[in-house]
Parts: sequence; structure tokens; C-alpha cells
Amino acid sequence: VQLQAFGGGLVQAGGSLRLSCADSGRTFSTHAMGWFRQAPGKEREFVAAISRSGGNTYADSVKGRFTISRDSAKNTVYLQMNSLKPEDTAVYYCAATETLSVISIRLRPDEYNYWGQGTQVTVSS
Repeated sequence: VQLQAFGGGLVQAGGSLRLSCADSGRTFSTHAMGWFRQAPGKEREFVAAISRSGGNTYADSVKGRFTISRDSAKNTVYLQMNSLKPEDTAVYYCAATETLSVISIRLRPDEYNYWGQGTQVTVSS
């Protein structure tokens, strides 16, 4: 399984970006997916996650502003980020892991088996 994340960039506060993460394997349908981020000097933190069946959950800091979704036809998970703030600046990573249950969601980095390379998001004030 290889994950490739892209879509990061520089945006002004209040702006929007959409991150994409392509899952190259043939087992996308068996994967719960997640997005994490890591700012300089900080630990990697949970942003959003989506189950195989499309259920989702978000960190409180992004709730109402970010939306995670998945497209099984394209083996891709997305993170739509609106109303961006300078504190959203970080390297964003997508992650995947197999789950037996279609409703399972994983929140911790150590629960994920596969990681993308990260994409930089910078929000200027």
C-alpha cells in the first residue's frame, strides 16, 4: 500500500484548500483512513478520520471547518479545509489501516499501518 498526499500550499487566513490522498493498493475498501498534522516542534496530532462506511469524526479544533470524505471509485480520501487559520499551519499526513468492521474509526497514529509522505499547509495571517 502506498499513499500519496497532495494539495497543500500557501493560503491566506480565511481561505480554503483541499487535500487529496491516493491509495495505490487494491484494498482501499478495507481501509479506515485518517488525516494527521504536525507543526514544527509539536507532536503529530489527529485531524479527522473516516471509516470504511463513511462515518467520520474530527478534532475539536477543526470541527465545522474541515470535511473528510472518500471516493471508492478513485481510491482517494479528501480533506476539505475551509476558514483556515494560521494555527492550521503544519505538514499534513494521510494514513490508512485495515479494519474488520466497516464502522471502525481510528484516532491514534499508532493505530495506522500506512502513511503518506506529507504535504505542507501554510496559512498566513
